[in-house]
Parts: sequence; structure tokens; C-alpha cells
Amino acid sequence: MVLASPNPIRSEGILPSNELIPVVDLTAERSEVAKLIVKACEEYGFFKVINHGISHEVISKTEEAGFSFFEKPVAEKRVAAPAYGCKNIGLNGDMGEVEYLVLGATTHSIAQISKTVSTDPLNFSSTLSAYTEAVRELACEILELIAEGLGVPDTRAFSRFIRDVDSDSVLRLNHYPPIINKDKDKDMSQYSKVGFGEHSDPQIITILRSNDVGGLQISLQDGVWIPVTPDPSAFYVNVGDVLEAHGTS
Repeated sequence: MVLASPNPIRSEGILPSNELIPVVDLTAERSEVAKLIVKACEEYGFFKVINHGISHEVISKTEEAGFSFFEKPVAEKRVAAPAYGCKNIGLNGDMGEVEYLVLGATTHSIAQISKTVSTDPLNFSSTLSAYTEAVRELACEILELIAEGLGVPDTRAFSRFIRDVDSDSVLRLNHYPPIINKDKDKDMSQYSKVGFGEHSDPQIITILRSNDVGGLQISLQDGVWIPVTPDPSAFYVNVGDVLEAHGTS
């Protein structure tokens, strides 16, 4: 989940994305959904999911829990280390203007970290566990649809990685602090701060959600970057390195 403070994003040299990024409606006919997802994975490695079945309440409570943590003084947040961090990210040495909280995607792991993260650890743990389980089911559904679309006999061949008790799945909350305009004569659109540097995701799949603040960009096969229009009601799916390796092997 991405929590961002309102700021304009740099749009110079990038293409509009509204008609480029595939949109997958999970309530549509299953075989057609499977084909569309596979096509989106092959052509973009990224797509938007609507009608995903995760309740607004589960999502909003998680967002509130995230904001309540990131609003704390830095000294208090550092107590949660190594779950909490803030560092430079990016293949090209980009300065990562991001702070984050990473938790293992299990009830036990979340419960343990919650003790150092929140003054109400039981509520924090319950909130994040509910979100994690809901997103895990969504991830498994998408992976099984991919398997169906590829004609894999065992449709759980990919989702098994997520359901495994030893899965290394994580829940990561990213917070992008606001850009402070110290130069009143400078337009905010002239700033080009990098939140999370250029990267690929090493996991099998990433399920991403953000609030209504833009900033995310993806690279097309020709190297052109396009902005992803934020939609708090939807989830975005990014194909990870592991799934790409399986798909090409």
C-alpha cells in the first residue's frame, strides 16, 4: 500500500496513460478474464484490477493505520526498526524520498511488529492482518487466472507460492513525504523528486494500492515511461521477476 502526500508529478517526457494500462474486471466471464490478464502480463507486465471484492472498510482502516504510524516523530518510528526504514533506492543512485514499514505477511509476524509500531497493537495487528489476508486471496485468484490463461494443467502452480506457510510474502507500507516549496517563485511542477527509484519487483507478483495522489510510473517495452493514474478503489498488479522467469522457462 502506498501513502502519499499531495504533490504534482513531473510529466515532462512521458506519455498519458489513461488508455494504455489494461483494466481487468474480475466479475467478467472467467475465461475472458484469464485471457485478458495473460495478454496484459505479456504486453505490459502491469494492469489495473477493478471489482476485486476487497471491502472499502478493510482498505480504509489499513490506510488510517498507516498514516497514524507515519505521522509519529522520527525517533518513535525508528523504534520499529528493522521493520521501519528510509533509504536511498534505485539502480542509478536515485535519492529515495520514501519511508516504509515492512512486515511479514503472516498473523504472527504482524502481531510481533505491532508491539513496537502502535500504542494499540491489538487493533493495529487485527487491521493489517485482515488486509493482508484479503490481498493474499486476491493475489492467489489472479495467479490462478494466469495459470488458466496459459493453459497450465495445475491451476494452483503459481498461487501455491503465496499460500505456502513458508512464503516470503510481505506487506509493505510506503509513505512519500510532501515536497516543501522553499522557493515561492518556483512552480511546484518544476520539482523532480524521486520517491522510489527505478526498479523491478523480485517477487512473483506485487499487488499495489495507493490513495488519490499520483506519482507512480511504469516503463513500457520500448523504454517509454507513463504515469499511472491513481484510483483508490482499484488495485494494480505488477508482474515480478519470479513469475517472468517461470513464464519464459
